[in-house]
Amino acid sequence: MNVTSVDFTMDTLPVRQSSAVSIGRIKPELYKQKSVDSEDGNKEPVETCGKLSFALKYDYEEQALVVRILKALDLPAKDFTGTSDPYVKIYLLPERKKKFQTRVHRKTLNPTFDEVFSFPVEYDQLCNRKLHFSVYDFDRFTSHDMIGEVVVDNLFELSDLSREAVVWKDILASTTESVDLGEIMYSLCYLPTAGRMTLTVIKCRNLKAMDITGASGAFASSDPYVKVSLICDGRRLKKRKTTTKKGTLNPVYNEAIIFDIPPENVEQVSLSIMVMDYDRVGHNEVIGVCRTGPDAEGLGRDHWNEMLAYPRKPITHWHALCELVNSIILPEDNMQCRCPVYTQMSLSYL
Repeated sequence: MNVTSVDFTMDTLPVRQSSAVSIGRIKPELYKQKSVDSEDGNKEPVETCGKLSFALKYDYEEQALVVRILKALDLPAKDFTGTSDPYVKIYLLPERKKKFQTRVHRKTLNPTFDEVFSFPVEYDQLCNRKLHFSVYDFDRFTSHDMIGEVVVDNLFELSDLSREAVVWKDILASTTESVDLGEIMYSLCYLPTAGRMTLTVIKCRNLKAMDITGASGAFASSDPYVKVSLICDGRRLKKRKTTTKKGTLNPVYNEAIIFDIPPENVEQVSLSIMVMDYDRVGHNEVIGVCRTGPDAEGLGRDHWNEMLAYPRKPITHWHALCELVNSIILPEDNMQCRCPVYTQMSLSYL
C-alpha cells in the first residue's frame, strides 16, 4: 500500500480525548533553557581508579602531536597477589587504525612509563581530535583486563602546545573501550496551530572515520549525510535526507526537514536520526544513530518534551551517536498506521 494514498481523514479514526490536554500539562519550568555548549554538566559522576600523568607538545617541524606518557598512580589491583601488570594504549581519535602501546610494567600499582609517541597531524586539525588512553592489566593466559580510560576532548586545555605541558587526569573506571561515533546537533520546533514540526540538522562533530586513505593509511575521513525518518507504531511513514558533505568528520548542514503532524498525534510519533557515510561503490554505511520522541530515552525524550513545552521556539541540543542495533522499524509499504499524520515533508536550506 502506498503511503501517500492512505486516507488520513479524522472522522474515520478514533481520537483520544486526552491528547490535546496532555500537551497542555507539560510544565515549561521543568525544561529551563540552557546553553548548548554546557550540556556536559548533567552527566552523572563516574567511578575513578587512579590517575594518569602525561605531557603534550606540538612538533611544528614534523607536523606531529608528541605525547609523553609519564606515570600512573593508585591503580586498582587486578591480580590475586594484590598487584597489577599495567600498560597503556593510546589513540588520536577519531582514527583508531593508528595506535601506540607502552611497555608492560610488572607487579606495580604506580608504574612509571616515560615513553614518547608521535601522531602525524596538522596543527589546525587538533581542535577536531581527541586523545584516548586505555589502561590495561596484562594477563599471560587470559584476555587482558581493562582498568579504565582517559579521554582528552580539548587538546588546548592548558596551553597552545608550543611548549610541553604536563597533565594529570583521573582514570575513569571501565571494562570495555568506549566507541566514540561522534555527535550531531539539531533543533526541534513545533507549531501547534499549523501542526508543523521542523527538525533542523545543524552540524556534526568528531564523526567516526569510515574511509581510510593515503599512502600509509594516515588520512581518515567520511562522506556523511543525515537521514531522518518519521516513525509511527514502529513503522516508517516517511524518510528524508540532507545533502552529502565530502571528506569531512565535522560537516555543517543547516538544512531543515518539515513534517506535518496534528497536535493530537504528537505523542504517537517519533523521529529516527541516522548519520550515514556515502559510498560511491558498494553500500552506504551507518556511522551512528539517535532517536527523539515520547518513547525515546534520556536526552532524546527530554528534547522532545522541551520542544512541546516551548512551542514556536527552536530547541537545540547536541546528541551523542550510538551504534545501530537490530532495527525494528518496518518498511513504508504495506503499512496500516493508525496515526493520522500527514506524510508530506519538505527539505529546505537555511
